Amino acid sequence: MKNMKVLALTAGVGTLIFAGTASADFQGISFTTETSAYGVTYQVFVDVDAGDQLNAVYGDNDNALLIEAVGGSFYQNPFGQATVAGMNPAFFPIFPSLMYDSFVTIGLETNVGNAMLDIGIDWSGFEAGGAISTNNGSWFATPDDAQVNEVNGQVLIGQFTITDLNGALTGQVNLQGK
Repeated sequence: MKNMKVLALTAGVGTLIFAGTASADFQGISFTTETSAYGVTYQVFVDVDAGDQLNAVYGDNDNALLIEAVGGSFYQNPFGQATVAGMNPAFFPIFPSLMYDSFVTIGLETNVGNAMLDIGIDWSGFEAGGAISTNNGSWFATPDDAQVNEVNGQVLIGQFTITDLNGALTGQVNLQGK
């Protein structure tokens, strides 16, 4: 396993800035955006070399994890959850707004075939529209789970919809993979 670390992540109004140190396999952070009635939705990806895996996003005593919306809050659909476990595609036709829910993941956009777990993160603030933070927690999937493998050099780590169109996504994440 290699530790890959992103020391700063900032996205807002069409820009993404990252800085930090990492293993040679870590190529950066990228994102897509979509504007809707619920705000600006960012899908955040870790960019890695072909054949690599991303197994965990974590915070520890030396490098806390923080993801927050500046100038707005995270949109949280009543039928969603903090993790991808709440993204049941069977509900999309009934509740289309669920597709804009904010959630964390390793690789997958829905709960279908998803084996991601989490430990040590209190999701209550995030579920109320606030930040995700921990200095002793992680969301992860094991190396045997196919969802950890890169697809076109990327692994999705989260979808975050910020309610204010002028808001920004900022934070610090720590990554582990191989």
